[in-house]
Amino acid sequence: MEDDGEPEQSSWAYLPDVCLSHVFHWLDDRDRSQAALVCKKWSCTMHSGCLWRCRTITFYGQPSRARTLEFQSALWYTKKFGKYLKHLEIKLSNPYNTPFIKKFQVIMRGLLSHLGKCNSHLESLSIKYLELDCLIWKNMVRAQFIKNLAAFLKRMSNQLDYLNLKGARITLEEGCELLNSLSNFTNRSFISEINIEDFFSLHLSVYSSALFHQTMSKFHRLTILTFNYNCISDELLDILREHSSHSLCTLNIKCHIHDPHGQVVSGMSWANLAKRAPKLNVNFFFERVMKHDHLARILLVEIPVRSISLRSCYFSDPDWTMRPTLTNLLPAYWHVFIFFQKLTLELNNDHELLDNELLQLILSCKRLLFLKVWAFLSVSFMERLLQNRAERKCILTTIKVRIYTAQDDSTEEERLLADIYRKFKYLIDSELNYFVITYPMV
Repeated sequence: MEDDGEPEQSSWAYLPDVCLSHVFHWLDDRDRSQAALVCKKWSCTMHSGCLWRCRTITFYGQPSRARTLEFQSALWYTKKFGKYLKHLEIKLSNPYNTPFIKKFQVIMRGLLSHLGKCNSHLESLSIKYLELDCLIWKNMVRAQFIKNLAAFLKRMSNQLDYLNLKGARITLEEGCELLNSLSNFTNRSFISEINIEDFFSLHLSVYSSALFHQTMSKFHRLTILTFNYNCISDELLDILREHSSHSLCTLNIKCHIHDPHGQVVSGMSWANLAKRAPKLNVNFFFERVMKHDHLARILLVEIPVRSISLRSCYFSDPDWTMRPTLTNLLPAYWHVFIFFQKLTLELNNDHELLDNELLQLILSCKRLLFLKVWAFLSVSFMERLLQNRAERKCILTTIKVRIYTAQDDSTEEERLLADIYRKFKYLIDSELNYFVITYPMV
């Protein structure tokens, strides 16, 4: 065979750039760096902006040489590809001492400073669980970090569409300073989604703060707001109605036992907001706020509730029973909660049987699609529920149940569940997202 002198080309050489970029999208940084050395085409592809638009940077607390390299890598990436970023997530995992926090603050100062100068595309920023109220955050380090973050938010205020500072745990003044940074130049902010769940320190009565109300009045295009119930007041609802009712779609509200939740909020304020914001759905997440009188004061009939989550977090209160909530509170509102589609119950009800009450509640909520229950229940509850679903007495599409048991050996319960599954297999396989197990709570 005659040799024409041309080197044989791999099929990869003819792969279109868009396909090559799609393949490289799945590589980690180390593999991308190696691929960039193969040839000029691959090197050019590796510098394509589409590969660097989303980034998660994790700072791990455990000390090691690899962890030190993470700090260096974060700065290198920001200087090399930061101009392409559209979505940035910063994770601080298990910070262990003050020197680590100091190093994190210094790296973040450089990272945010460079991004603020080179990037004009950033749309979303997430920095969750900073827990700035922890002792490892010394006052000077904490103040400098907040100052740097506020300066960055000011620079990005015209382009950011999403901000997540969940778990920051800062003072009222510091929190309002950061939120005010989003409206620095025009005294208005048009960001559409904010997550400030657990943003403020525990035990703060944010709902009574004029500073907080003034800060929230600067947001004029909110579509999704995630926050704590200790921020809710008639004033805040009026502010949302006045400035964001045309866009507001979702309020995610967390109510925690350690946050103040005894304020009086008028049903009329909720009704006025719901009237002006017809697309509004409200999702409630209760943690250890389980008593009927507390819930009744919060779950007003004027609220367009879409989902309710009640979690006892394994804590047992001898003065608490779930039955009044299931039999009186929630069923009384099912005809008002026309959007109510999702119910989550994680209960420590060891000495309180709730099978009948829970089933009646499910059948009362005609639009309920999603059910998640972790509780002490009998296995027969599942058979009764599936039988009602088969008879179209409810329209559930997702059923996730963890049946607590006080026994070490749950073999018999597992056998009964297997029999129930076989009986309703035709329904489960064709119409349901179904997951049911037993869980010993000894």
